Amino acid sequence: MQSNKLRLAIRATAATVVMGVASQASALTLNVGDDTEASLYGYARLNMSYDLDGNRAVSTRAGSFTPANEDVTGHFGADVQQSRLGVKVKHASGVAITVEGDFRGSGNGAGSLRMRHAYGEYNGFMAGRNWSNYTSFVGNTPTLDFDSLAGTAGSQDRTEQVRYTTGALSFSLEDPSSQGVLGAGGNTRTSAPALTARIQDSADALSYSAAALISQVTADDGTNDDSAMGYAVFGAAKFALSDMISIQGAINYTDGANGYLWRSGSNYFGPSAYVDGNSIETIAGYGGSIGTSVALGGGRSINLGYGTTTLDLDDAIAAGATTNADAETNQNIFLNYMWSPVQNVMMGVEYGYFDQETVAGDSTDANRIIFAAQYGF
Repeated sequence: MQSNKLRLAIRATAATVVMGVASQASALTLNVGDDTEASLYGYARLNMSYDLDGNRAVSTRAGSFTPANEDVTGHFGADVQQSRLGVKVKHASGVAITVEGDFRGSGNGAGSLRMRHAYGEYNGFMAGRNWSNYTSFVGNTPTLDFDSLAGTAGSQDRTEQVRYTTGALSFSLEDPSSQGVLGAGGNTRTSAPALTARIQDSADALSYSAAALISQVTADDGTNDDSAMGYAVFGAAKFALSDMISIQGAINYTDGANGYLWRSGSNYFGPSAYVDGNSIETIAGYGGSIGTSVALGGGRSINLGYGTTTLDLDDAIAAGATTNADAETNQNIFLNYMWSPVQNVMMGVEYGYFDQETVAGDSTDANRIIFAAQYGF
């Protein structure tokens, strides 16, 4: 009976949203019984982009470090794939459940429903798909570009995991992020979960986070099988200089775990290791981001951020596992103006600059503009 009530209430709420009835709250809250509460939340969002140089747009009109067509300049596009819908349910017992999706499917078309979150929580334990515990948003500068700055803290991605949180500390066993191995010909396998530990807290005007991770990377072609241990660490912080101005940033170091160095390599994650004869050797990388945010009042703000990542590929090139044409350094800059004229509405415009340099020193850069309009409930 209780589940029927919940199901009917969610259907009614969804119908209300479709009919265009606005809510002043940040989510549509449903009282579905004495022992259960549920809420429906999300937003509709339009992203429009114009690439002044080669076409860099991927889904949600975010910018890619690797151009799709560098020779043809001037590309416009728009999509609504960032639009999002989620459900939260909380029982009187303390059990909480979240299921959330968006429409960031492959390509630049209408997209398909993508599972972002699906997890349950009870008494400090969380199990399911959620943000990696080796991630923090404390040092992030707000951007309209969905994929944001290179070198922000951790993987900036979601994964299946089991996590325990006590106070400011959290620990997890996770499905590892990307574990690319140069020279393996795709013959890799996930041989162990990643183990993470993180602290995240605040004191007065300072918010901070730090984390560490260990992960095993394996190459196995059926004849030769070798593994190496990788690790990663990051620190992130935000400091409020005043009620109007903040500075924030992050710093990262990885070795054999470049799936946790955000926006390294060709675009999202660089290779973690390479094959040298019958052995697997790790690849190191580092990166960081820094930015400032200025609140202008009246729901208006300006944000400026810079991010960069670098991979150490020299040994992999010497072993013949790759060439000096591979991407070594990525850097990008975002400057935006955001405006919230009323509650649950945000509009903004952003300039983005992208630059990628190979080991050989060849560089490709691009300038682009994004406009966004978001209506939340």
